[in-house]
Amino acid sequence: MNKIENEVPILRVENYSKHFELHEQHKLIPSSENVNLEVYPGQLTALIGPTGAGKSTVLKGIYRSYLPSSGRLLFRTKDNVEVDLAQADEHLILELRKNEIGFVTQFLHALPRQSTEDVVAQPLVQRGMDKMQARDLAREMLSDMNLPEALWGISPATFSGGEKQRVNLARGLVSRPRLLLLDEPTASLDPHTTEKIITLIEKLKEDGIAMLAIFHHPELVKRMADIVVQLTSPIATEKLLKEIA
Repeated sequence: MNKIENEVPILRVENYSKHFELHEQHKLIPSSENVNLEVYPGQLTALIGPTGAGKSTVLKGIYRSYLPSSGRLLFRTKDNVEVDLAQADEHLILELRKNEIGFVTQFLHALPRQSTEDVVAQPLVQRGMDKMQARDLAREMLSDMNLPEALWGISPATFSGGEKQRVNLARGLVSRPRLLLLDEPTASLDPHTTEKIITLIEKLKEDGIAMLAIFHHPELVKRMADIVVQLTSPIATEKLLKEIA
């Protein structure tokens, strides 16, 4: 599926680049280079490419975990205001993270001794939802993730990698942000749970949520992506240019 005719993108990434500087060695390490993409409501844009192409760096730039070296990250808010996430102040970034932009990473970060159901409910509580209602929604999502009910009341700190990934996904999906960033959302999951995740993502698309996701499996890209953006590795490109010079 291609982009919807006349639809306005919720996110436009224009010539985004990110380099990391090794100060002691006076070297610049390229990560993402001249990335351009668009993300639309109700659609999933997939980022593909080799290791080192900077796919995760793009997501972290949009979420403002990283500041870009160059380029623009134009996000259209619920008030129809276009904001350059690369230039926005920290207060606005925190508000957007709270209410409009979600990020599901490959790693779970949670407070020690916090129950799994409260970890998942946290984004809803932060938005002002009643705690009991938020917990009910969290439990529904944990059930959808095939996480045993016996684990809901304990901390996920000792969970296996696959169990932590389910909790991470549950927290990201339950909050239903306008833009959802997904970094390998089905990594560490068994085939049955992966199918449930696909179903949930398709439902979010039907509800108008925009998604930008990283996948390594071509079959998942084929099944889920409306737009595919392929990145190349700046390091590999630099090496090739040296070889042919």
